[in-house]
Amino acid sequence: MAATGTIERPLVTPGVLEQRDYQLELATRAGESHSLVCLPTGLGKTAVSLLVTARRLHRHGGRSLMLAPTKPLVAQHADFYREALEIPDEEVVTFTGEVRPDDRAALWEDARVVLATPQVVENDLLGSRISLAEVTHCTFDECHRATGGYAYSYIAKRYHQDAAEPLVTGMSASPGDEEEAILEVCANLGIGNVEVMTEDDADVAEYTHETAVEWERIELPETVEEIRERVRTVIRERMSALADLGVTNSTKPDVSEREIQKIQGRVKRLMDNDDSAGYQGMSLLAEVRKLRTAMTYVETQSVESFRRYMDRQREAARSSGASKADQRMVSEPGVQQAVTRAERYDDLHPKFRRARILLAQTLGIGDGERVIVFTESRDTAETLTDFLSEHFETERFVGQSDTDGSDGMTQREQQDVLERFRAAEFEVLVSTSVAEEGLDVPEVDLVLFYEPVPTAIRSIQRKGRTGRQTEGRVVVLLAEDTRDEAYFWKARQDEKNMYQELQMLKESAGDIEARLVPQIALDEIDASDDDTTASGGGRGHRRRFG
Repeated sequence: MAATGTIERPLVTPGVLEQRDYQLELATRAGESHSLVCLPTGLGKTAVSLLVTARRLHRHGGRSLMLAPTKPLVAQHADFYREALEIPDEEVVTFTGEVRPDDRAALWEDARVVLATPQVVENDLLGSRISLAEVTHCTFDECHRATGGYAYSYIAKRYHQDAAEPLVTGMSASPGDEEEAILEVCANLGIGNVEVMTEDDADVAEYTHETAVEWERIELPETVEEIRERVRTVIRERMSALADLGVTNSTKPDVSEREIQKIQGRVKRLMDNDDSAGYQGMSLLAEVRKLRTAMTYVETQSVESFRRYMDRQREAARSSGASKADQRMVSEPGVQQAVTRAERYDDLHPKFRRARILLAQTLGIGDGERVIVFTESRDTAETLTDFLSEHFETERFVGQSDTDGSDGMTQREQQDVLERFRAAEFEVLVSTSVAEEGLDVPEVDLVLFYEPVPTAIRSIQRKGRTGRQTEGRVVVLLAEDTRDEAYFWKARQDEKNMYQELQMLKESAGDIEARLVPQIALDEIDASDDDTTASGGGRGHRRRFG
């Protein structure tokens, strides 16, 4: 049976955190050394980090820094910390781009807990507006991002260099789909300890429920296939022209992004040698990219999304700074024929029809309360919201940036939508990828993927939105004989690899830690300092950055 009661610890508000043994165990271990904490989405990674923060602030003082990749996630964490920590609200502050740099510097001095987006903290460190010297706990949420040039890596380096008593906690439901990716994350964050719990652990299993995943194949109607074939024909012609330039051997219209990158490299070498063929090739390649996007819209999204996209391309071609590639593409007879057929098409894309049926089954026949629909496309989010609103109480949830033909949402608007969705004020949330990483979207009866997700991390994050308190359902719509097919197989293989990797990570954490040991410099610990020794964190594992 699940543990009952609530957690009572110094600086933790009584009656707020449910007592879960696995969270307490993870918090204890994470408080002893720089740790990567892997726990399935929705099972309280943030509570684990908060428990570590409370312990560090109680024993060592200073301040805590929690980093999260998006503004909505920062705001959500701030609300949780203010509720769950016995710290005055004004001492729990958020740092995002909406706060002026000078104001951030002043807020930092008086804060005990800072929650921030990494780009802002990186800029403040580079501008010497803040110091990490007194930060006694730093959490990197969604830490699988700590690769390449992402700001997490620089902040971790500075933290280990500057802090008097550093302790790092990295959190993720899916840190990577290969051992080397996990090792890179750990190395970049200076982590030497790996803690993994999965649904197979007894303490965790009692808080999870089965999440069924169903793949539904959708057959495209003849008219949609005709529109697609006209675009494919133009892509094939452009690929043939690129082949004539000697930068590719393939004329297939279904060219992969990897192959396009290779072609681009060859074209760039021609340009570096001032070969006119290079400039011609770059223009052709720009067309291929846009035509591939157009084809993806029509076959996997909707004809309406394709129309919106082509309207923007025609508008761009008429602008004063239009490129030859833009002008050539929209004037191409095959493209014009495809647009004309699309404008005459007045039927629904079959994915729209199937989505409506699934929602009716869940919310009507199944007496469900809430559904999330995920789509990769802002255009599709707009059109799908309009369509579903005719039948269900539906709202959209998109990013903050404006795109052509679509206004973004402010942080306040995003928070308002999520709060009303939690309060069951509407039934259906149509969301782009902004909601995928850790946002506390409530339990839902159905998660509907409008298209397959090609990345294992994103797929697992999204599937964590259902099945927390009741048996959930996940349905993925798959347009047959389209790019969806490739994404389908990639998603399945990546997820299989991910689960195997997490299990491997759990079974061989010690071996992985051993591979990380050479990167960790152990500082001497003053044994007479009982408080520091008891915490086990602090300077026990400090990352040496070369």
